[in-house]
Amino acid sequence: MSDAVAGYGALVDAHLRRVAAENAEAVRAAAGVVVEVARAGRVLHTAGAGHSLAGVLETFFRAGGLPFVNPLWHPDVLPLNGAAASTDAERRPGLGARVAAEAGIRAGDGLVVFSSSGINPYPVEIAQAARTAGARVVAVTSVAASAAAPLRAGRRLADLADVVLDTGAPPGDAAWPPDDPRTAPLSSLANALCWNLVLVAALDAEPDLPTWRSANTGAPADHNARLQERFRALVPSI
Repeated sequence: MSDAVAGYGALVDAHLRRVAAENAEAVRAAAGVVVEVARAGRVLHTAGAGHSLAGVLETFFRAGGLPFVNPLWHPDVLPLNGAAASTDAERRPGLGARVAAEAGIRAGDGLVVFSSSGINPYPVEIAQAARTAGARVVAVTSVAASAAAPLRAGRRLADLADVVLDTGAPPGDAAWPPDDPRTAPLSSLANALCWNLVLVAALDAEPDLPTWRSANTGAPADHNARLQERFRALVPSI
């Protein structure tokens, strides 16, 4: 293993340990939102744009995940549907508000928004719509990156959240080499960690939370089918 690869591995290990330690209280609070939503029989919406959509995918129809998660997205903010155009779409006022309205977010619901900078209209509008509807909002964002980014939507995502999980990703996201970062972004790794920490804390608080099983294991064949039947009315994307 090269010195650079070993050095980056050590950097990631230290960063993720720090994220877990520094977000311990926020993780418990976010898990509380998840448990409240589950007990109320409501929906946990998740949203993001650009590469933050990877965080949304982690929350939806994933082995070990929650069946009452409803992913919010729009083709225009998916980089695979046009990379430069997706950046423009995230900055376009009105799109996030429209996506939130179509989702029918209600009081008693929860919303988790992944956005490293948290300053573009798309994630901010979705969070604002959820707050207006009376839903609890969890932001998975980088406080440092958000503070360093230009304010494009009047407010930052973190300002609208009931709970903020700080990924600690640096402005610009790249982390290597340390003296001149140009590659190896950290936000996606930290997003996945934050979400999994919330799942672990939520299951600890509510051991009977329903979770998906992998279709490629020896789990009961009808397990996921029963969850699909139970939650399809709440989550049409299932």
